[in-house]
Amino acid sequence: MEIRKVIRTLGFLIALLAVWQSLAILEVYPEYIFPSPLGVLQTLARGFQNGRFVIGIASSMQRILIGFGISAILGVAFGLALGRQRWLNDTLGALVLGLQTLPSICWLPIALLWFGLSETAILFVVVMGALLAITTATEAGVKNTPPLYLRAARNLGARGWKLYALVILPAALPSILTGMKLGWSFAWRSLMAAELLYVSLGLGQLLTMGRELNDMSQVIAVMIVIIAIGLLVDRAVFAPLESRVRERWGLNS
Repeated sequence: MEIRKVIRTLGFLIALLAVWQSLAILEVYPEYIFPSPLGVLQTLARGFQNGRFVIGIASSMQRILIGFGISAILGVAFGLALGRQRWLNDTLGALVLGLQTLPSICWLPIALLWFGLSETAILFVVVMGALLAITTATEAGVKNTPPLYLRAARNLGARGWKLYALVILPAALPSILTGMKLGWSFAWRSLMAAELLYVSLGLGQLLTMGRELNDMSQVIAVMIVIIAIGLLVDRAVFAPLESRVRERWGLNS
């Protein structure tokens, strides 16, 4: 089954490249608007050779790791509290639910007014992009903890932090992991949007430079890098974690 999946994926990508190359050869649009796959590949190679893409990736990854780390810690803590404290759920929970409907890019004007064009503004947008998704998912996981687990733990003497650490947190782990995955995607998109407006090192700024220079090859090349990083994080980090959690809970068929 895995071999068939790989073949299907490769076949689709080859067909997509063939259509792209055909349109480029037909010159439906000028080359500076619709570059060929070879042109984009050459731009990718130059970007890594001269170090621009490497610096951009390093800068963006530093921001996303700091911002997402803060979001993960706060989101899990808030979710655990909202899931167990009714008065918090009735007050702060309603606010979290309402803010969750906001697109993450809506935090950018607030960040610019509060912190100006600075690294702090970018980190704020990243944190807010991921925080609410992680909080909501963690809260749902806590609320879905089977009451039998809680009663059994209390009968065995688990109270306070032990109840959270040994029962509630492990039971909510599948939901927390889902929230982390969603939070990462929201944070990544928020970061790219913020970097498009803030003149600094980063992949978003490379996109802006490509637009200002009317260099569509660079724009597409940076987009490919962004997609590749997103897929790599999903396959290398979240997919193994999901597999382990599913195996631990006996969900793998």
